[in-house]
Amino acid sequence: MQNKTAAIVTGASHGIGRATAIRMARDFEAVVLTARQEGELAETALAVQSAGAEPLTYALDLREPRSVETLVQGTLDRFGRIDALLNIADAVPQIDLFEMTDAQWEDGMALKLYGARRLTIRAWDALKASNDAVVFISGSAALDPKPGSRP
Repeated sequence: MQNKTAAIVTGASHGIGRATAIRMARDFEAVVLTARQEGELAETALAVQSAGAEPLTYALDLREPRSVETLVQGTLDRFGRIDALLNIADAVPQIDLFEMTDAQWEDGMALKLYGARRLTIRAWDALKASNDAVVFISGSAALDPKPGSRP
């Protein structure tokens, strides 16, 4: 078992999650990447490695409760610790908030809220042991209810 400082980044396949994962490579020896898009995760992993950290990827859907166990236990097995958890995974489809169905909203919350909650709870003991942090990043739909509405 290795003992490298490790950060987990959800939603790491694109956008803010990808950029955050690459940035974390400066501060952590390992960055664990998770998202649903396996091909895009591989691209992020190459960028993380180029930035100086060891990447570990998990193509998982955090709406599925078992995914959390796979991610946390895999991180602990590989690196022996979890020093940071960055919950960035997408929440809802990028469509007009006023046209979104309840089912679309609930599906997004299953990932962003429930998935992040389960992941944080499962990783909590490891995070406490390393005396580090959990970060939750959310979107700006409350400010911009229609995609692209900002000037």
